[in-house]
Amino acid sequence: MPVYKNVYRKNFSLIIIFLVLISVTFVVALFVSYNLTAKYVENEFSSKKIEVLEQTIKPYNDFFQNKIPEITSYQGFLDSASAAKYATSVFHDYAFVKKIVFYDVLIGNKSNISVQRNNLDISIRATYQYWYQNNKTYGAKQSLPADESDFKEMAVKLSDFIAFSDTTRVSTQDELFKTFWDVKPDKITYTNILRREDIKIYRELQQQDNITSASYKQNMMTFHLDPYLLKVKNTRHELYQSVSIQPVVYDPIDSEGGKLITEVSFPGAFSDYKLFFSSGQGYLTQEINRRFMPIGAAVLLISLFLVLIGWLIYRNLNVNIKLFKLQYDFINNFTHEFKTPVSVIKIAGSNLRGDGELTERQRKHYGKILDEEADKLNELMNKLLSFTQLENKSITLNKEEIVIEAFVSRYIDTFKIKYPDFKLYYKVSGAHTFYTDPVLLGSVFQNLIENAYKYSHPQKRELRINIVHEKRNIVFSFIDRGIGIPREELNNIFKKFYRIENQYNQNGSVGLGLAFCKELVNFMDGEITVQSKVNEGSEFRVTLPYEN
Repeated sequence: MPVYKNVYRKNFSLIIIFLVLISVTFVVALFVSYNLTAKYVENEFSSKKIEVLEQTIKPYNDFFQNKIPEITSYQGFLDSASAAKYATSVFHDYAFVKKIVFYDVLIGNKSNISVQRNNLDISIRATYQYWYQNNKTYGAKQSLPADESDFKEMAVKLSDFIAFSDTTRVSTQDELFKTFWDVKPDKITYTNILRREDIKIYRELQQQDNITSASYKQNMMTFHLDPYLLKVKNTRHELYQSVSIQPVVYDPIDSEGGKLITEVSFPGAFSDYKLFFSSGQGYLTQEINRRFMPIGAAVLLISLFLVLIGWLIYRNLNVNIKLFKLQYDFINNFTHEFKTPVSVIKIAGSNLRGDGELTERQRKHYGKILDEEADKLNELMNKLLSFTQLENKSITLNKEEIVIEAFVSRYIDTFKIKYPDFKLYYKVSGAHTFYTDPVLLGSVFQNLIENAYKYSHPQKRELRINIVHEKRNIVFSFIDRGIGIPREELNNIFKKFYRIENQYNQNGSVGLGLAFCKELVNFMDGEITVQSKVNEGSEFRVTLPYEN
């Protein structure tokens, strides 16, 4: 029957489209993820400056919120010595404080430098200045304050607070800050916070018409700061190549020179200054690439995973197609194998039933045809049945001693009669008898000899059988000069229902012969291998355990 070579086709265009789709998706995913990473890094460049600012300004905040209010704990009893000790601790912990001016203030007394407001005198008894140099604190008493305006502003606010504050409640933080703090660029002035009892006492002094000799001490300090002595803490080195402290009015000349810049102003006494951030485009590109690498690797893994899934689907479909093809070929060939003898039997039966008289010779001829075709059907059915029994391990191994030369010569004589043009030779070396199942071994011989004749050119139908005793095994070699087997088909020929596409397999084969041989040899605890070259021939080696 004709063979349709194009029935089972692989749709390579679909495979190519799938691979192209995966490749395009992979490239687009890389492009989008890279751009998103670049955008994210640029956004961080603009937003993470607050983090750097907070870390840089952290000592200043601690100084402002914790260290300066310590003055209140002295309740106005600081003197030059204790003020110097306090200044030393400030210089040691806060390098940005370059000078401290200490005012020893009296309330209720009048001196050369005083502020009289709301019928209350606030004056300076003494002024001291402290500075830090060579890891040592130095101090000096001043006859006049370095800047009277700091003292006068604080004295006015203090006098107003005493006169108008509500002593029936606790003052709010905002009221306290406006009265006892004075924050200006590069300096902070602070006076100790009054208790409600102190306010009542000072208010009584305000209400007296005559000046009394009573006076009360108050401490005031002015801290002079240098923002350039702040230590810049660049906690995001991956984003900011350079971080510096600059005046607020600073505008770099090379702002258009391919660099990314951003800035953020300092708070409080440093409000005239800012943190200035700059990074070259190449510097940020390195960070973008560093962050993109794991993302790119993840995209690659996902793409490979999709390709793997596609390949598994393709392999599964390919296996199913091959199985379908095997079943399709098996049904076709098996149908042909049954159809031919059945047709011949039907013809012969019809002739025997005919009305015409048949001679003795014709009856014998039709009887022989019926017998031969019945044998073919029986042999085919027995092969399928035996194959199934072998797979299900439902047969037993019946070993008996055989004479090797007699066993081999019997099959050679049989095939010489069956195929007169078939040249058969054998040679036995190192063994005379051994124990095996003669029926199963005979089936192996019959299939391998039949294949050697079937798959040989008419001019090269020749087979040599060599039997050799090797150590604990006996090896049967079947060497023919047939058409050979392609290298890529050597792993498939022992598969059930597998048929190599060639002109010798068009009819009369269902792909069971070699699979049947392998099952038989395995059942006898042996091994069958093959070596072959196209158009030169094949050698099948059957190795069985030797028992004598």
